[in-house]
Amino acid sequence: MAEPVLGVIGGSGVYDIDGLENKRWVKVETPFGDPSDELLTGELDGQRLVFLPRHGRGHRIPPSELNFRANIDALKRLGVTEIVSVSAVGSLKEHLPPGTFVLVDQFIDRTFARTKSFFGTGLVAHVALGHPVCSRVGDALEAAVKELDIKYQRGGTYMVMEGPQFSTQAESELYRSWGCEVIGMTNMPEAKLAREAEMCYATVAMVTDYDCWHPDHDDVTVDAVIKVVVANADKARALVKQVAPKLRHRDHVCDQGCHTALDNAIMTAPDRRDPELIRKLDAVAGRVLGPSK
Repeated sequence: MAEPVLGVIGGSGVYDIDGLENKRWVKVETPFGDPSDELLTGELDGQRLVFLPRHGRGHRIPPSELNFRANIDALKRLGVTEIVSVSAVGSLKEHLPPGTFVLVDQFIDRTFARTKSFFGTGLVAHVALGHPVCSRVGDALEAAVKELDIKYQRGGTYMVMEGPQFSTQAESELYRSWGCEVIGMTNMPEAKLAREAEMCYATVAMVTDYDCWHPDHDDVTVDAVIKVVVANADKARALVKQVAPKLRHRDHVCDQGCHTALDNAIMTAPDRRDPELIRKLDAVAGRVLGPSK
């Protein structure tokens, strides 16, 4: 069983992690191209940690152009077993004002311009995604936000839109009618790929605005969002410091099945599998495919 290694994917405003010991930025090559940036490695209160700025330092890459497969593959190659995804979102509920953290447990994926799987023709796999968020990591995050006295909600649905434009009012009202709590542009296919790579995944959705549905608030603007992003980013860095030691000890694989998601997922018969695709999946699926040839 692999020792716990915490991966943190930083969203808008979170481009570094304070307090890391033995820190260094590492360039990781993947079969799927370049990840968003170099990855920052180190230890935080005895917990090995790998940090990736999702949009690159300086926020260079828009949501639709993120290389999600390279990002997840790179984290896996550095030994990451648990991922905490930190993401800026809009609120679709009155009781979730800017500054609130939502520990979501479900997603609706409405993206359409992104590659959503490591698998494909020559190696077909179908992982279970009924519960896309790891409850064990969620428990650790909830304990940490309580200790930091951050306003939060445990549970909720994250509506993932394509972007990069913000919603129209009609779209915002539609998503509200579906019962979604927050809306953002980045957690899909990220969560799907993390499950394919057999990593625990949980999201801290940091509310920056009310999208455009709220009659008493202006339409979303970048200036307004950035003001809240800066404040949220400080809370997010404190949260990472608080949660890291809580994930340090694990004496068995994830009870929810995150670490064994591929056990019964691969459909393609062994003699019909594409050798090139097997080679590309050496990090993601090497546990079940065996060494590449």
